[in-house]
Amino acid sequence: MGRFGTDGIRGEVGSEVTVDLAVRLGHAVGERLAGPGGRVVLGRDPRRSGEMLGAALAAGLAATGTDVLDLGIVTTPCLVHASAQERVAAGVMVSASHNPAPDNGLKVVVGGRKADARVEVELERLIAVDGERHTRMNHELGRVREDRSMIDAYRRSLVDAAGDAFTGLRMAIDCANGSASAIAPDLFRSLGAKVTVLFDAPDGTNINEGCGSTHPERLAETVAAAGLDIGFAFDGDADRLIAADETGTLVDGDAIMGICALDRLASGRLRNNLLVTTVMSNGGLERVVTQAGGRMVRTPVGDRHVFEAMEREDAVLGGEQSGHIIFRDRSSTGDGLLSAIELVRSVRASGERLSELVSRIPRLPQVVINSAVARRDAWREDTEFVAAIERATDRMGERGRVLVRPSGTEPKIRIMVEGDDAGEIDEIARELATLAEARLN
Repeated sequence: MGRFGTDGIRGEVGSEVTVDLAVRLGHAVGERLAGPGGRVVLGRDPRRSGEMLGAALAAGLAATGTDVLDLGIVTTPCLVHASAQERVAAGVMVSASHNPAPDNGLKVVVGGRKADARVEVELERLIAVDGERHTRMNHELGRVREDRSMIDAYRRSLVDAAGDAFTGLRMAIDCANGSASAIAPDLFRSLGAKVTVLFDAPDGTNINEGCGSTHPERLAETVAAAGLDIGFAFDGDADRLIAADETGTLVDGDAIMGICALDRLASGRLRNNLLVTTVMSNGGLERVVTQAGGRMVRTPVGDRHVFEAMEREDAVLGGEQSGHIIFRDRSSTGDGLLSAIELVRSVRASGERLSELVSRIPRLPQVVINSAVARRDAWREDTEFVAAIERATDRMGERGRVLVRPSGTEPKIRIMVEGDDAGEIDEIARELATLAEARLN
């Protein structure tokens, strides 16, 4: 199995993500993507292991003659933005995103987007080569220096996107003790908002711990208790967003995309009238977008699949229920800060409260069962199980849908049934789960 997953290399530091691996990756990126005189931007989130891994990457890059522009602690979208600048060959972000602090990750980006599968295969091959890696002579080595100017350029792009939408807004933000801590509070205050800040004191070990987009409960409580207009929770590297409306009710990626899609449809700014989501997005989102004159294309789970479909279909809005949302007319990656800005612009344009807009995005009842099976990748080969899925799909018709997919990390298959009748979908999901455990073990 290769080291690169759907979002770069990620795992526990010390066992799966090591100094040796970081040096090897740095050397591979230098050899394959940059080389003597080339430039690579480097960034990290505040995990304790980030300094070590960043130094190792820089060493590997410099050994190939590649110059390193170290941005320090930045969000992943900022690193991606910097990688798209002229005369930058690539970027490497040291972050495990929403994972706990003991994990870390190494993500390679080229030209403002994730390295494609072909590049990752080549990097994998170079990483795997045994033996000493070539280090150039002293006068040929790359230089490593800090460069904050690219962070300023990214920040200016957000200010331009926001306009005056935040003037007078009373809001709370949860920085997840992560990268957002370094930019979000000052950014939103500079836009004219009154900002209450939570979890903005990273110490290297508390990133995502009981906070951020995976644990937004404290944010919701704060917004409701203080009578604020809105709240935003980011994840560790700030590429995801979960919001809270003025009542403290959480607003997920589906609702955020729905609000922004309807706003853009009404104003003629949703290119090709198209929204791209994954198979996990709720059917209620598709219904409301379709009824408003738009259409929705679904992809497999993963933001890479979403972005590829957006390029293929020439769409400008897409994302995942988890809050990883891409506004392709402004960015080539999911960006929690930009998503917050776009959501506020849509709310302000409507003249209504966020809760009122959310109420127009229906949510169909949905049951998800994770069935423990020994043969998670073999379910398509079991004719009896496949036939049961087909019968369930026919039974639901246009009233809902059935989705079965293997877990990417556990010996399980995930069975999701969605429809108007909560009792019916629960019955179907349990029948399929029972059959799966009987047939696939």
